[in-house]
Amino acid sequence: MGKNKLKKFAEMETLPNVHQYPFSALRDGVGCPHRGRWAADVFNNSNPLTLELGCGKGEYAVGMGRTYPGRNFIGIDIKGARMWTGAKEAHAEGLSNVAFLRTSIHLLAEFFAPAEVSEIWITFPDPQMKKVNKRLTGTHFLEIYRKVLAPGGVIRLKTDSPFLYAYTKAMIEHNGLPLLAATDDLYGSPLSAEVPPITTYYEQQWLSRGIPSKYIAWQIPEDAVLSEPDVDIEPDTYRSFGRGTLQGF
Repeated sequence: MGKNKLKKFAEMETLPNVHQYPFSALRDGVGCPHRGRWAADVFNNSNPLTLELGCGKGEYAVGMGRTYPGRNFIGIDIKGARMWTGAKEAHAEGLSNVAFLRTSIHLLAEFFAPAEVSEIWITFPDPQMKKVNKRLTGTHFLEIYRKVLAPGGVIRLKTDSPFLYAYTKAMIEHNGLPLLAATDDLYGSPLSAEVPPITTYYEQQWLSRGIPSKYIAWQIPEDAVLSEPDVDIEPDTYRSFGRGTLQGF
């Protein structure tokens, strides 16, 4: 591990807006002391709580914290070296409504109580075209989200991926879930007025290459029985940043 990463990990331990719990604490039944009490314990208010899943550098969590001071935001990621950027920025700006949690998304119910979360944002995740159980909008993860979402809670996805957008729409339609909004060209749609005015570093790169941002929002009723749609979706024709060069541009 590089010295820079070690330095970041060490600094993460000192940042008051970063929460890290060893797996051993969950295994031994100690658990997270803030479960069911994040608003009161961490944010000292009773405002609604939004999670950004797979937050990376936390650009969206920090941006939403600036834009909506009457809400609480937690960026969640397993990779602490990335999260360090957003945590430092939020702390330096005194954004008391932004925090970060280092953990796996699989463990959400270990950290949040039923109905504690009012909204979930998933921003530009890996579409996982070959592995449905790793797809963050797949039914495997929806069952996890449902454990922590309040009645009427909303899930929102922004993605560059035509595959993930088409899959998510098919999943929603197949399960009869309430669809609140959907567009395959967010910034060419009136729906852009409903979305926070935040573009991440990677989103800006996609847009500069002519790949529009897609947006979809939906809910999961408590009594919905979820199953995977039987659909054949054309794979994306380009590669993500960091895994090769874009094709077709």
